[in-house]
Amino acid sequence: MKIELTTRTVCADEEVQLIRITDEIKQFVAASGVQAGVVYVISAHTTTGIIINEGLPCVEQDLLDKLDRMVPTNDVYAHAHFLPSYGATGGNSPGHIKSMLTGNHCVLPIQNGKVVLGHAQEVYFAEFDGIKTRKYFIQVMGE
Repeated sequence: MKIELTTRTVCADEEVQLIRITDEIKQFVAASGVQAGVVYVISAHTTTGIIINEGLPCVEQDLLDKLDRMVPTNDVYAHAHFLPSYGATGGNSPGHIKSMLTGNHCVLPIQNGKVVLGHAQEVYFAEFDGIKTRKYFIQVMGE
């Protein structure tokens, strides 16, 4: 069995944003040479997510709008207080909750050397906590 791992970086242009990463995943799978197996995509952060959904701007906007309605930025959160361990005030509870709702990873099959996705599916890195450089992992396992 072959196992390949890479770390990728991404930076949002907006405070909350969905960033398509499907092509990066497909390229890494192709370069791995694995013909049959699985690929894992995992966020390295607690205020980001990994989402699979239809790749249309209107769907992207609906997802972000509904998450914001469920978890509004301007609400009361216990995390919004001074954190001595960070030396700053925590103000990113909405990002933590949205990350929990979306999940931090996905698993996709590899068949004939290619990622298997549904007709309209795209993989997104979801940023819920500002304009920052973030990391995610792509791990391929198979033969």
